[in-house]
Amino acid sequence: MSNEIDKMLAEAFEYVEVGNYSDALKLYDLALKKEPENINALIDKGVTLQNMGNLKLAIRSYDKALAISPNNLDALLNKGSALHSDQKYQNAIECYDTALRIDKKCAMAFAYKGLSLGETGQLQDAIKHFKKALSIDQHYDLANISKQVILMH
Repeated sequence: MSNEIDKMLAEAFEYVEVGNYSDALKLYDLALKKEPENINALIDKGVTLQNMGNLKLAIRSYDKALAISPNNLDALLNKGSALHSDQKYQNAIECYDTALRIDKKCAMAFAYKGLSLGETGQLQDAIKHFKKALSIDQHYDLANISKQVILMH
């Protein structure tokens, strides 16, 4: 990755931090024009699109990253998150399962899978996944809060 691309991605990140998604997307597109297979640019573009609520384009960006790097955990977890937001829970679970085949101790994949399982009514499985996430990272707030919410119902 060139220094020029690094600067573009850093600047795009700054735009995202202040909620200026459209200028961030312009920079991601410019970076991808110069380096079409830049995984970081593809994933960050997907995250930005997801933040804007454009889930289908976000998923497409993650898919491009995964076509280049099929074992990229960031792309898998973000794609799963976008699918979950689009209420495609089973597809999201498949992304998390793939992530867990790559990294059996990925607390985020366990927690996110727990969320998707919970949405499909599989509450006991969801709790198991939250507990597994917490056994890996005891300070993982998402897993802890989600587990408590299910136990209260």
